[in-house]
Amino acid sequence: MSLIEDARKLAEKATGWRRPERKELTALVRAREPRLFRFEDDGVVPNHPRWPLVLYRNAVNLPQAFDPAAVFEDLFGSNGWGDSWRNSVYDYLHYHSRIHEVMGVARGSAMVQFGGKDGRKVTIKRGDALVLPAGTGHERLSASDDFLVVGAYPATGTYDVFRTSPEEHAKALKTIPKVVPPRRDPVYGKAGPLLRLWQRQQPRKRTKRQRSS
Repeated sequence: MSLIEDARKLAEKATGWRRPERKELTALVRAREPRLFRFEDDGVVPNHPRWPLVLYRNAVNLPQAFDPAAVFEDLFGSNGWGDSWRNSVYDYLHYHSRIHEVMGVARGSAMVQFGGKDGRKVTIKRGDALVLPAGTGHERLSASDDFLVVGAYPATGTYDVFRTSPEEHAKALKTIPKVVPPRRDPVYGKAGPLLRLWQRQQPRKRTKRQRSS
């Protein structure tokens, strides 16, 4: 048995939690209509020129028998979204210019502002999953003490973190449109709505006014 497997067994014994089997994992996913949020370039945060942030409310059932973070890790991994992490959301405004990101709320709740300083404040809760196209600004404003997020990334991109400098903004405008769509929806797989919502198409004309839906 590997050291990783040993560590997992010890963690399961200590917490009473376990990782779901593949057939159990599929049963934990709930069908949900996506909520879409669109943001324009505000001159500081570029956001994405075509694709919306996608929010699946309460999309994943997290029963007490399972480690809630492991549920999201395994779900995202099964759909090709890897390099996962467990943490909170940074409390400063930032974005990724060369990769998309998914976040699943394993515990607690938080208010996160998306799209930049003039963007949209959204309360996210246990069981929610959010898919952020490259360039989407995000910043944690407040959170419960037990707030925990699992993040992951598709293979179609390169991880980076940009903040709010004019130099980074100029670079991001060139790299964001080149980040290709993921091969699978991180929650719903090949049949998920993300692939339809993030189709390749010509960029919209950018303005400095933010919109959301």
